[in-house]
Amino acid sequence: MLLATLLLLIAAAAALFSFSHLYHNQKLNALSKQQRDEMEARVKELKGEGEKVQKQLSPEQQALLIASHKLVANKAFGWSRLFADLENVLPGSVSASRISVENIYKDGDRIKAELEFSVISRDYQSVDTMISNMNNSGVFQAELRSQDLQKNERVTFTEYTLHLLYTPAYGYAPETNSVVASSAEGGVR
Repeated sequence: MLLATLLLLIAAAAALFSFSHLYHNQKLNALSKQQRDEMEARVKELKGEGEKVQKQLSPEQQALLIASHKLVANKAFGWSRLFADLENVLPGSVSASRISVENIYKDGDRIKAELEFSVISRDYQSVDTMISNMNNSGVFQAELRSQDLQKNERVTFTEYTLHLLYTPAYGYAPETNSVVASSAEGGVR
């Protein structure tokens, strides 16, 4: 009987604790919802003000604004990150021959780049593997645009031109295969 009473008291105390914790969480949830609603209203208000200001700009000022946004996007673009990402998807039998930037822009909070990318290879299968690697990486969207057979006295190869949409992943650039192999052997580059 004493044990049953003790268990009943412990259960009641646990229930009181649980209900107080539930009440506290409901208050925090309501406060968070109120803050979110206030922030959404403020963002909507600021967007409306921004649109009003943009409508007041002359065409020259609008062109200058667009150019300044593009300059900021170019400064924020990570070239070494692009090269590391390319190195991760290029097979050994494919070599990059040319990279041309068509456009760098900001899509929401992400920097994106449209590139014309040319590679050379002796076999199409390696290029096809590279395109598959790119499209499966989540970083590149690759589309083959052209191929041009090149011959010289000793070697025959083909130059392939691709259109790439590059969206760098969040965080740090992935380790390249050579760095991974080197660190696996105990060395540091």
